[in-house]
Amino acid sequence: MRLVLLGDPVDHSRSPAIHRAALAAAGIDGSYEARRVDEAGMVVAVDEIRYGRLDGANVTMPHKHLAFELADRVAEAALRSGAVNTLVRDKGQVWGYNSDIDGIRAVWIKKGLPDEAPVFILGSGGAAAGTAVALAEHTVMISARRPDAATDLLTRTRVDGSVLPWGASVDGAVVVNATPLGMKGEAIPAEVLDGAVGFLDLTYGPDEAPSVSRARTLGIPVADGRDMLLAQAAVSFEIWTGVKAPIDVMSTAF
Repeated sequence: MRLVLLGDPVDHSRSPAIHRAALAAAGIDGSYEARRVDEAGMVVAVDEIRYGRLDGANVTMPHKHLAFELADRVAEAALRSGAVNTLVRDKGQVWGYNSDIDGIRAVWIKKGLPDEAPVFILGSGGAAAGTAVALAEHTVMISARRPDAATDLLTRTRVDGSVLPWGASVDGAVVVNATPLGMKGEAIPAEVLDGAVGFLDLTYGPDEAPSVSRARTLGIPVADGRDMLLAQAAVSFEIWTGVKAPIDVMSTAF
């Protein structure tokens, strides 16, 4: 089984280690490589899946929407989010899935994030769209540097929500960072965590993000990008292989 991670950047990713460990534990002969690609490289990679030179792929920023467009068919949840992060070959076609959606729901429960709390999403890309769909039963608010992009996200995902200014805070909400901020040590606007009752960071880097550290000091439930990566990786693994993901093995491969 030949699998790849497609995105830019990918050098920091722990996905290869996680999935190689999972393949070995499941007794599946396979490989998983990280491939830094631009849009043209995405087109090439999807064709490789279509014609059997690859069996599947994970897709990370900034190509989740492009993956949605390139797939021959997409699962219902991915269709609603307009974003795909998992590709698989099935009967000569490339199917697109969004494992972020199930991953977010699993992490939410595992990390004890409040069930009834409103959700304040930062960002307007594929990760933010997946979050909005995953948590649509909550009261949803979105903030992005470009308010029109946040409005468009709500429209295309058909999520009933509102748009707040960048840097706003919401008392009693769980903040979800669906931007790249934190991958290289950046922090989200400090005031965003004021009054928050939980924090879910979808990104990760070599060190703990400043916003994750601050959320921990506030004593609120926190799930970081590593939690999210593991949860969505398990979903992707099962899509590709039809085998239950060896979560314990995958978690030790970070």
